[in-house]
Amino acid sequence: MATKKTVKKVDAPIDQHETFVSLQKNFADSDMSVEEKLKTLYELQEADSEIDKIIQLRGELPAEVEALEAEISDLKARSAQLTAVIEQLNRNIAESKLSIAEHESTIEKYQRQLETISNSREYDSLNKEIENQELLRQIDEKNIVDTRYEIAGRKDELDDLKDRIAIRTEDLKAKKEELATIVESTAKEESVLRERRESCAALIDARTMSAYERIRQSVHNHLAVVSVYNGDSCGGCFNTITPQRLVEISSNRKLIICEHCGRILINPNFD
Repeated sequence: MATKKTVKKVDAPIDQHETFVSLQKNFADSDMSVEEKLKTLYELQEADSEIDKIIQLRGELPAEVEALEAEISDLKARSAQLTAVIEQLNRNIAESKLSIAEHESTIEKYQRQLETISNSREYDSLNKEIENQELLRQIDEKNIVDTRYEIAGRKDELDDLKDRIAIRTEDLKAKKEELATIVESTAKEESVLRERRESCAALIDARTMSAYERIRQSVHNHLAVVSVYNGDSCGGCFNTITPQRLVEISSNRKLIICEHCGRILINPNFD
């Protein structure tokens, strides 16, 4: 007698551009009832909306803190570069001083040689060398003066940067303290809401969750699940819903998506 083979169901990969028909079919094909899934989605949306409100309380503070941290990091990098430039300029001065000492030593040597030379050609040649060494020494001295002037300018720029870093660091400290106060005051509530969110998300299949998150990201108020507004309109875009769809929404027996904005429409009055 032939043994009947068991065919294992293979879930199709989640399509970010999945059609409503395939999503609706998957939604109904579950051990969990449609009504329970709709109720869970509604509770998930409520938790997310409350979390959104808490995040809104922080306003622009997280972005401002991030921007200040980036600015301070950039200022410190520029400060380090300036410090490195100043150090190199100081090394240049030290090298120029050594070069001057070498030129002076060479000049003294040539001057001593002049005292023992009787040949006019050699005498003229040594004088020429002395003039060249004098010229090279003057160039080194000028380089030292110019470099010191440049160092002074770089130090002024470095001092300005340090002042800006100090000011921005104080601003960052104040912003972080303000943000920490807000986060601390809502931490307990946010923790409870996130646990509630995770509990709801754990009951929803990956395909529906993907659609839910996609809808949330695509609408300005992040409402992916809405109820009927004013008896006959979508609670998200406020466009009129057809009578047939209103009946289907009221039954909580079918996944209904607004044909105008793509939000999931439900009747929050569950049995």
